Amino acid sequence: MSAQKDRWVSSFFFLLFCASSIPTQGSARLLQELSPQEYFSSLQAGRASLSYFSHSVSPRAQPFLEQIENSAEALQDYGISVVKVNCPKEDVSRYCVKENALRKAYLFRGNVLIREFPTDALFDVNSIVANILFALLFNEVKYVETLADLQNIENALKGRSNMVFAYVPATGTAEHRAVMEAAFVYGTVHQFVLTTEATLLKDTSNDEPDVSSARLLFCHCQRTTDLAQPCRRTAMEQALTMLNIHRHLKLMGAPLVTEVTEDPEKVSTVHLQLGLPLVFILSQKETYEADRRTAEFVAWQLLGKAGVALLSRDLVDLNVLLRSNIALKTPDEGVPIKYLVLEDTDEVITLVENKSKVEQIQEDEEEEEEEDEGEKENNNQDIQDDQVVEAVSRDKKRELPLEQIRALTEETFHAALLETARTVVLFYASWEAVSLAVLRSYTEVADHLKGTRGVLLSRVNCWDWPGICTKENVTQFPAIKIYKKGERSVMYDGMWGTEELTSFIMLSRVSCPLKLATVEEAEGYLRGEFPSELSSYHHTSLLGVFSTATSEAREAFEEAGNILSGHVTMGMYFEDDALALSRKYAVSPPALLLARSGGRSVEGIALSKQSVQDMVQMIRYELLDIFPEITVQNLPCYLQLRKPFLILFSDGDIGQMESKEMLKLAKGRPQQAFVACWLNLRKTPVGHGVLKAYFATMPSLPVLIWVKLHAGGQVFKFPSEQSITEMNILSWLEKLKAGLEIPSSTLSEEDWKPPLPAYDFLQMMETAVPELPLHTSHRRGDTPARHPPENPGGDIMVQEEPSQDTKAEKVGSPGRDLRGTVPRLAAREKQGKRHSEL
Repeated sequence: MSAQKDRWVSSFFFLLFCASSIPTQGSARLLQELSPQEYFSSLQAGRASLSYFSHSVSPRAQPFLEQIENSAEALQDYGISVVKVNCPKEDVSRYCVKENALRKAYLFRGNVLIREFPTDALFDVNSIVANILFALLFNEVKYVETLADLQNIENALKGRSNMVFAYVPATGTAEHRAVMEAAFVYGTVHQFVLTTEATLLKDTSNDEPDVSSARLLFCHCQRTTDLAQPCRRTAMEQALTMLNIHRHLKLMGAPLVTEVTEDPEKVSTVHLQLGLPLVFILSQKETYEADRRTAEFVAWQLLGKAGVALLSRDLVDLNVLLRSNIALKTPDEGVPIKYLVLEDTDEVITLVENKSKVEQIQEDEEEEEEEDEGEKENNNQDIQDDQVVEAVSRDKKRELPLEQIRALTEETFHAALLETARTVVLFYASWEAVSLAVLRSYTEVADHLKGTRGVLLSRVNCWDWPGICTKENVTQFPAIKIYKKGERSVMYDGMWGTEELTSFIMLSRVSCPLKLATVEEAEGYLRGEFPSELSSYHHTSLLGVFSTATSEAREAFEEAGNILSGHVTMGMYFEDDALALSRKYAVSPPALLLARSGGRSVEGIALSKQSVQDMVQMIRYELLDIFPEITVQNLPCYLQLRKPFLILFSDGDIGQMESKEMLKLAKGRPQQAFVACWLNLRKTPVGHGVLKAYFATMPSLPVLIWVKLHAGGQVFKFPSEQSITEMNILSWLEKLKAGLEIPSSTLSEEDWKPPLPAYDFLQMMETAVPELPLHTSHRRGDTPARHPPENPGGDIMVQEEPSQDTKAEKVGSPGRDLRGTVPRLAAREKQGKRHSEL
């Protein structure tokens, strides 16, 4: 019904405006001349009429009569007739006595006198129309003199209706007339309140108003239900004319935010029809609630200046860059929509208020692209000194396929954890180089695991949602945690490659340790056939065998499994026939059965240590390969042993004879004292750099090296004239032990550490003003908009939008990030691409 009423009001107002704009010939014909008897007998119930009585016209009264006659046309538009009553000389009734004739005018509704007007108050058409309508609209337009009167009306309207508050310096002016004409049309929709008190205008203004100018405020009382909160007010910035008031009320009655599900080029709103721009905030399903509140915040700031629409990427196929988060449509015909990348809501508001800002933003983006090309050509040292930043900067124009990774917010985080059996969450910062590099790997993982049941891949931007990251104890990023229903989360601490991440997620799907019920299941587990979901993944199976008398060791094994979940596959068998299973592999419970290469080789290991940490350390050690190929990915695991390396460098796969001899050496008793391994320079080309660090000239390959990385850094080269056999190597090692060999080189004792400590970004973000809650919405202009930290001591303020009922009253903070609207990989580009301190 309200929509139909609005349409009726708008149509009536338009017809009224058109009618008042059409010139009428001979307005005097609208002025009736009647005798007193004819006049009173012609009065109709409900019809208003303005009359004046006269015996004869004196020259002094002629100006008044002309204005009355001129107003007849305007008053007729409102159903008010104007009548000149000619009094007979002998008539001495109340209205025709000489004291009243031509000194007063009378307003009747039907045969009831509403008001008498002194003729000097009706000095022109504006004063006549304004005063007559003011008298007739007594219930629709309240006159107030004090702030208390205004607040009483406001409180009575809260939650029910809106209020139009107008100040005019004096009654009878053109502005007074415009307000009364608007009240005649909209009085049944809004409560109109009028004042001429300059003091009251000052009391209702935040600034120092010009009391010589009329002013109109729209008070949004219908949205306010708390009596303690004032109604939000939107001032009309244009002059008080009938057309401008109609335009302002039309804008105030439009939806605060329009949701768009079609091509934005086809969208038409009341704002565009009235010559104002329309701002689209690009959204997506995962961040809809946050985007909706951001759109409402922007809409309140731009109320009366522009429209705001929420455009969902999930519902509309947009052929624009994924990083674009704002679109601007102007009312100019033929001008295409401009898609932009903005940092915060202040920039959106500036964009509307400063029309030249659009061109400036586009020019800045073009300049940035030119600078990027120049940096690429000039091999800029600020980027080249950090390989991660260089890689991110080089590929930053490539959009990431993030459709399969759900973006989580504070509203959706906990609900998402309950949707599936396992939820994988990447905690990252959208402007930090390593985070963006990992995000690329994460998209590849999502592609590998597409269609995998029971696994949800998601992400949380810690810059937008630091509250989540703090609660989840994420103190550095990137970080990945896997959440299991009813269990504690597991933090990933491995390499960031696609293969490693995929393996971690898949292994995490299986309980660790996995409790096996039968000997057949245990045997199948050792062969790599059980569980079936891991049959396609190459891994080493570890089976703990326990009897009923070894409960303490079993509990430690279970706790070790919780710690190692995602990194290894661990099974556990403790049925009555566990003794028979262990005897098959020549061990007694408690024991470990280690199956490599799909169960072709099963090794039995007695469990002598029963503390959790000792067991974790032992399992990690036993899972290491006997004679491993060293890669970038597995090198940290072997460095943690802090043992000397006996490493064979080879240009390709090592020969069968060298492999056999080195494996015999690794399996022998001395292998506990060092790590025997090999490195394929073709697969791991970084090995060339290692050899250059060891030797002045590149040695011929294969070459066997002994290096003590953690004790002195001495490097010894196995004699090239000797063949690589177990006996020759053991003999050479004895000479090394006796100090009979001279090292080829000695490595520097300098620690391989970053030159500066890592930034605790979350701590910086939370050292904002402590009394302000996270994510509070505020009015713009009080303090500068936030930016990413540029030094370890920078304080950051983080804000979030409040509920709709309270957002109108919150004041005192800067504009906010356009959080969540899109995965803005380049949003913090200027701050994130300079890492020379690394």
